[in-house]
Amino acid sequence: MGKQGRRMVSYALFLVALFQCKFWAVAILDPLDFLALQSIRKSLHDLPGSTFFASWDFTSDPCNFAGVYCDSDRVIALNLGDPRAGSPGLTGKIDASIGKLSALAEFSIVPGRIYGSLPQSISQLKKLRFLAISRNFISREIPANLGQLRSLKTLDLSYNQLTGEIPRSIGTLPELTNVILCHNHLSGSVPPFISRVLTRLDLKHNALTGSLAPDSLPLSLQSLSLSWNQLTGPVDRLLSRLDQLSYLDLSSNKFIGPIPGRLFSFPITNLQLERNLFSGSVQPADQVTISTVDLSHNKLSGQISPMFSTVQNLYLNNNRFTGKVPASIVDRLLSGNIQILYLQQNYLTGMEIKPAAEIPVSSSLCLQYNCMVPPVQTPCPFKAGNEKTRPTAQCNEWKG
Repeated sequence: MGKQGRRMVSYALFLVALFQCKFWAVAILDPLDFLALQSIRKSLHDLPGSTFFASWDFTSDPCNFAGVYCDSDRVIALNLGDPRAGSPGLTGKIDASIGKLSALAEFSIVPGRIYGSLPQSISQLKKLRFLAISRNFISREIPANLGQLRSLKTLDLSYNQLTGEIPRSIGTLPELTNVILCHNHLSGSVPPFISRVLTRLDLKHNALTGSLAPDSLPLSLQSLSLSWNQLTGPVDRLLSRLDQLSYLDLSSNKFIGPIPGRLFSFPITNLQLERNLFSGSVQPADQVTISTVDLSHNKLSGQISPMFSTVQNLYLNNNRFTGKVPASIVDRLLSGNIQILYLQQNYLTGMEIKPAAEIPVSSSLCLQYNCMVPPVQTPCPFKAGNEKTRPTAQCNEWKG
């Protein structure tokens, strides 16, 4: 008798025991689901200190196992591993039999040491809405056939070892609300996303390249993080459309062109555009209500807009700004409303502030390496360097 036959006999004996004990009201788990759970269990193991699989005794009802949730005779959710903070997690590979749990709507694995590739058979889970396997060691490419999961709402494969391109088929999934693929080794371009309910897209810390078309992302986006990639091209037309954004991080890429003034009127609480190649002047239409704005390490020029005086943490350092620091910004700094004001490494020529003025202890100002002698002496970040003033030749060259 083969292994599968022995498993079926074991399950049959379990059913007989149920009937003998008169558990007539108990729903009997579908045999295919029972066998799939056995195979999944054999391929995974508790890491030292974890006791997650202690309850997985196949002489009892699998619907009572830790992490297994059933509806009638089918497994509808499988949450593997102890979800409590600090749990050691699991190790091993995800068995291809996961695809046999055809009623599965939710599949997750807690952080641990799961390795190997994602089984192609996951594409058979047509009812799957939630797939989350983050902070493990999943490798190789994301299966393109995940695009067959038309009901999928959340895809979280962050903090793994995934390589290759993001399949364009994933961008065609109509119900996606959350896509989190950050901290992997993904390459290639960002595919267009058609879902009109997508609210979060997090692809930071990969090796993505190419540019973003103006209509490549949906208007529904509220959180967009593409930092620490190698993306290029202008994004002003794209960003101008995304007026639902509450969080935007495009830092540490190679984006070029202007930053649209309209962006600063969006309901954003944290704006990170630093370390790119953005250029031109920055002109918000109204007072900026974003608490943190970081535009540092770009090629931005022109005068600093007084509309930035309502920002709590303002990083404009390492650009090409000229002229005087607006008086409204100085006033807000002295009143303690601005907590961080970094203006070093620009071409600024003045700041109307008395030498005896006291910067609040809760605030930080850095002015060094501009085309002026700093009117007040304040501690600057170590990376700002030691030179207080930009050489006159550089200032004259910039004026010319």
